Amino acid sequence: MTMFKLSALSFVALVMGFVSCKKEDQKEEVTPAVTKTDSVRASTTGNFAFYSFKDGKAIEVSDSATTKWDFGIRFVSIIVNSHASGPGNVGVVTEKGIFDTYTVAPESGYAYDTTSSKLAINSEVTGGWYNYSGPPTHSFSPKAGMFFVFKTTDNNYVKVEMLSARYEDFVGPMPTHIWHKFRYVYQPDGSREFK
Repeated sequence: MTMFKLSALSFVALVMGFVSCKKEDQKEEVTPAVTKTDSVRASTTGNFAFYSFKDGKAIEVSDSATTKWDFGIRFVSIIVNSHASGPGNVGVVTEKGIFDTYTVAPESGYAYDTTSSKLAINSEVTGGWYNYSGPPTHSFSPKAGMFFVFKTTDNNYVKVEMLSARYEDFVGPMPTHIWHKFRYVYQPDGSREFK
């Protein structure tokens, strides 16, 4: 009986040693973040231009009542797909600092489009995410050192920096369309780390 107990204990110890070695040999798979620079053509007075980080592309206006998009932009107004602006649950935090060295999205503190006049990215609250000179040049550019962190409907995190705004066919008194150029890092695995 003692011999059987010793053999059984030896077998268990051998199996546990093998399992722990296997776990050490396995490397944790890390889903790399998606880094992309893109542009959207936005109207200054018409419909918003919608964008999906997951798909990495502009979304048709006909899909504006779906969760297929994350943010929309029209002239200087940015909406997120939540509450008053859409059926999603996209939240956003406005950050100040250096985009490239920002490595972890906040766990909480996200704002939502609670009403059409109380948007998550509110120019009056943030002091504006852009510089605008008005007539006659209507010079317009994103502010340096300001960017956004989004939590998407599917609980993924994105950091976004607006890079430039270029008028299309500006003949005055006001441009009809603007090309907004931006870059982002999208973490598709639900992690808050941008690596």
